[in-house]
Amino acid sequence: MGQIPLFMKKTLIAILLLLVIFSGGYFIRRHFWGLHNKLVNARKEVKQLELNSEIKDGDLIFQTSLSKQSLVIQLATKSQYSHCGLIFKRDSEYYVFEAVQPIKFTPLKNWIAKGKDGKFVIKRLKNANEVLTPDVAYKMWAIAEQFKGKNYDITFEWSDEKIYCSELIWKIYQRAAGIEIGKLQKLRDFNLTNPAVKKKMSERYGSKVPLDENVISPAAVFNSELLKTIKSN
Repeated sequence: MGQIPLFMKKTLIAILLLLVIFSGGYFIRRHFWGLHNKLVNARKEVKQLELNSEIKDGDLIFQTSLSKQSLVIQLATKSQYSHCGLIFKRDSEYYVFEAVQPIKFTPLKNWIAKGKDGKFVIKRLKNANEVLTPDVAYKMWAIAEQFKGKNYDITFEWSDEKIYCSELIWKIYQRAAGIEIGKLQKLRDFNLTNPAVKKKMSERYGSKVPLDENVISPAAVFNSELLKTIKSN
């Protein structure tokens, strides 16, 4: 068989390039359109929360994160919720104070949009009106400012050097209001037998897993008897 003529080669290359450009553009548009829709829906959710007065400073909010470690946290804690934060109002906008990298205030609408299917649950102290006085609210804010900018704790250590999400909530409430939301556990108390969990533990700890380290999980905070559900979508 003879060689393919040069013009045919150029035509094939051009067709391949067009296919790559078209498919790439399609997936990019689909990705960003999806993000846009999530943010639009999240804005509507926040607006409705404000109109219905269903949101206050100090509320706790939970979601299923789309992070790489989310499934591992869900498996280890036997809960669908893998991420949480505290709601604060700054100026005229609501934010979630959350432990990501780094610890920061994230606009509530953005926080909702980045969770799985835009789903979330808001909880509040049953006696919030008595406990969350202006003085306590100020202390919570001041403690949050101290934590802001710190690194996320991928090894879930019980120290202030680095912080993970449920630890952030627990420590702010404990130090500002003297309330422990959720029961502390040891790392050994979780389901560590699942292959995905074992793999992640090996990646982060090697052969020296700190099984007696104090841990507070999103599930433990979520299931606290001190809380009531305000909103679940």
